[in-house]
Amino acid sequence: MIFKRKVYDKLIEWKTLAAGTSAVLLEGARRIGKSTIVEEFAKKEYDDYMILDFARENQDVKNNFVENMNDLDTFFRNLFLLKGKRLKGKNCVIIFDEVQLFPQARQAIKYLVADGRYEYIETGSLISIRKNVKDILIPSEEYRIKMYPMDFEEYLWAINDEVTIPTIRESFEKRKPLGDAIHRRIMKSFRTYMVVGGMPQAVDAYVSGKSYEQIDFVKRNILSLYEEDLAKYDTENREKASVIYRTIPEQLENKNSHFKLSMVDKNARYQNYMDAVSFISEAMIGNECINVTKPEVALELFADRSNFKLYMGDTGLLVTQIMKNRDSTDEDLYKALIIDNLGINQGMIVENIVAQMLRAAGHELYFHEYLYVPEGTTREKKYEIDFMIVKKKKICPIEVKSSNYMSHKSFDYLIQKYQLKCENRFIIYTKDLKYQDGIMYIPIYMTMLL
Repeated sequence: MIFKRKVYDKLIEWKTLAAGTSAVLLEGARRIGKSTIVEEFAKKEYDDYMILDFARENQDVKNNFVENMNDLDTFFRNLFLLKGKRLKGKNCVIIFDEVQLFPQARQAIKYLVADGRYEYIETGSLISIRKNVKDILIPSEEYRIKMYPMDFEEYLWAINDEVTIPTIRESFEKRKPLGDAIHRRIMKSFRTYMVVGGMPQAVDAYVSGKSYEQIDFVKRNILSLYEEDLAKYDTENREKASVIYRTIPEQLENKNSHFKLSMVDKNARYQNYMDAVSFISEAMIGNECINVTKPEVALELFADRSNFKLYMGDTGLLVTQIMKNRDSTDEDLYKALIIDNLGINQGMIVENIVAQMLRAAGHELYFHEYLYVPEGTTREKKYEIDFMIVKKKKICPIEVKSSNYMSHKSFDYLIQKYQLKCENRFIIYTKDLKYQDGIMYIPIYMTMLL
């Protein structure tokens, strides 16, 4: 099944604004639906299209890129002969699928765009990894779009629900609660989305009426695929990335979810593992959240990368990873998660989905920990803000509560310590929206609107 995806509108915007002056590169983790949406876009928006899938193309097609870039008439003649297809019409596109597997094709974009005969779309994962850009000139004629797993709105579209999100958006904008009955219904949908996840194959299995055990089987296969990618990378890095990825659920159970390298190897040092952590982040199978030493608008300037958290790129995959030590996944386990009745640390799942939603909304992920002496005491205590984003050139601190607990000392002390003027402060929790004491309490499904 082909699902409606928001990235389609971004591709339309690129096509309209670039008008043939640049190629577009759609990057993201494997199995999130890049190839599917790009082919759908090519079918609907162009007279004709051709796909070069570099996971499958033969050496003759690849040699054509190496040998004939100085003579594009010969290049296209050979390409059409080798593919057994000629492009018909004035408005045609050539898709370079899995372009990271053949970097020379990516380098050729500069000359192909200048030639102007066709438009070009590239898709790829692991695009920025060193070995995939080594010895090539990255074309400046390349507009990059990041693609993520299906978000809550895309999931609702998949189950033919077009009314929930406008209702959520109106409630958020007017700061008006939805009411218990509506909130409960949306929370049930959201919990289902959280455990199924946003990988199109898993959503397809759910929409097709498959059992949770079958949905879990699909997700296990995706995790196996990711582990194969990590294993290939790890031939040079002694399984560091594989071990780090496998320990994410265990790490998220730590106090404050901080990543402890000592859980990977008691003698581990950040310098020895930072490339492996970056690989997971750049492969977009994990979301890295970095500590900032000072809550300033230019957050990246104060980033302390040795103090970080690491979330799974898709929360549905995290749920499967948590349950992986069981031989099979019980239907009852999934149902218990959906009705909020499971005796595992749900805080880690809630925090992971918040990270995922913030990332999909275009935010880089940062948190802040600080020391403060509360009034009436003499002892310095450590406090932490779960996430920090910038809106309207002002810091917006975010706290995540997996229960109905509403304490906000860390906010109060943060503002006192730094004399901050915050545009908004958000507590994300599982109850209905409310605005109180200058703090917006929002249900978890509204995170996408931040």
